[in-house]
Amino acid sequence: MNLPRRTLGRLVLLTAALATTLAAGHAQAQTALDGVMKAKLIKIAVPTDFPPYGFVGIDLKPQGLDVDTANLIASKLGVKVELVPVTSANRIPYLQTKKADLVISTLGRNPEREKVIDFTVAYSPFFQAVYGPKGAALADFNALGGKSIAVTRGAIEDQELSKVAPANTDIKRFEDNNATVSAFVSGQTQFIATGVSVADNMIKRNPALGAEYKLLLKDSPNFIGVAKGEDALRTKVNEIVLAAKKAGELDALAKKWLGRPTGTLPE
Repeated sequence: MNLPRRTLGRLVLLTAALATTLAAGHAQAQTALDGVMKAKLIKIAVPTDFPPYGFVGIDLKPQGLDVDTANLIASKLGVKVELVPVTSANRIPYLQTKKADLVISTLGRNPEREKVIDFTVAYSPFFQAVYGPKGAALADFNALGGKSIAVTRGAIEDQELSKVAPANTDIKRFEDNNATVSAFVSGQTQFIATGVSVADNMIKRNPALGAEYKLLLKDSPNFIGVAKGEDALRTKVNEIVLAAKKAGELDALAKKWLGRPTGTLPE
């Protein structure tokens, strides 16, 4: 079939435009690693209210296991690191809006999160539990009915608690871990749902509370969050984490901050 010259010209232009759009879209989906290497800088979101994973030291600088992991990855990439403080509620949005290239912030992997971001292999151990006074019996989750419990909004322990707590449980949600701990310590709630690291720090700082472990919510290793579609960056970080695990570097960090090695981590 012979097309008029004008029509043929338009088809050629449309085809070229479509090819350019597709190429641009593909390039845009895979820009993070190239951008990091070109700028010689990687922005990594870390917690600053979650010891020993991330907190502000007496020198007012971030420190902790997640901070050390961020520094390790930047070092292996051969770039500088910009640490971006985040909370449980805003760490994923920071990744989605490109305020951070990676999120290393005690991030657990679950189906809901996998819909919006990607994950590397696990880099450290973590678990969540319910804690309360030694004199307060709590045989199972049904015993939480009618009782009050503090939890950080949006954190994995919030999600897990919502699955197992009876409908008449008074779940009080707070915006960050400091507020959650303060609520329990001050007597605003009878129990607290949090990670083992936060609980350990809380118990050491407030021995008069007599708080102790009650019920396991979830055993959930930490993963590094990567924006959807950034496969090149995710693959590179996986290589770094797996090499660090094999070399014993991850065990060294876990022993330094958690007092135990990483153990078996999912890949």
